Amino acid sequence: MITIKNESQIEKMRKAGALLHSVLEALRKEIEPGVTTLHLDHMAERLIREGGGIPSSKGYEGFPFSICASVDDQVVHGFPDKTKLRKGQLLSVDCTCLLDGWQSDSAFSVVVGGGNAEAQKLVDATERCFWLGAQQAVAGNRLGDIGHAVQAYAESLGYGVVRDLCGHGIGTEMHEDPNVPNYGNPGRGVRLQKGMTITIEPMISMGTWKVYCEDNNWTIVTRDGSPSSHYEHTLLITDGEPELLSWPGKRVSEVLK
Repeated sequence: MITIKNESQIEKMRKAGALLHSVLEALRKEIEPGVTTLHLDHMAERLIREGGGIPSSKGYEGFPFSICASVDDQVVHGFPDKTKLRKGQLLSVDCTCLLDGWQSDSAFSVVVGGGNAEAQKLVDATERCFWLGAQQAVAGNRLGDIGHAVQAYAESLGYGVVRDLCGHGIGTEMHEDPNVPNYGNPGRGVRLQKGMTITIEPMISMGTWKVYCEDNNWTIVTRDGSPSSHYEHTLLITDGEPELLSWPGKRVSEVLK
């Protein structure tokens, strides 16, 4: 069931998003060669709890960490560990937090220490996929408009758009209706309404869109071993352009001038 949030509920989601944004910005600054993803996981949990929140990924359906840390060909749900990150690796960090009963969900990808031009192009393209999709996230449009915008741009560059995973509704639960695919046909799917809260999260690979799950029953990896990038924000559908609940003050129109 799709839920429409009222103003008091939206304000709580703004506060959850502001906390999550501050945590992810701190993690982004911490990432460099030699750092471990387990260190990032511990840091995220500490910062979320210090902010009064709960790292809602931890324990979700048995997931044992506060962040998903996915390296190179890992698309999503990578397990943090003690392996030191190396220069040029592509790292995606996905995190959710619960504050005062309301969720926020966001993800970003970086090239560790730089020095990998092809991976950086993929990261930049994935972010642009997000912004192009978000541009379509207006009341009256349909979910297919979002997915088509993501798919058309990624595939124009020769990249694969992962189909097995998607964005989603969000509110008191991490995952709510509707599903928000990163592919589709314009004018098709659920019509967007003011007060809906969703995530848009392109998962774009340098090669195939086909994936499989590793033996831990969580981590999703590209079938051809190609690098993958992930970018996500929580959005509020409004009468005009969407509000980014997980990036306070950021406007879609400023990015896509």
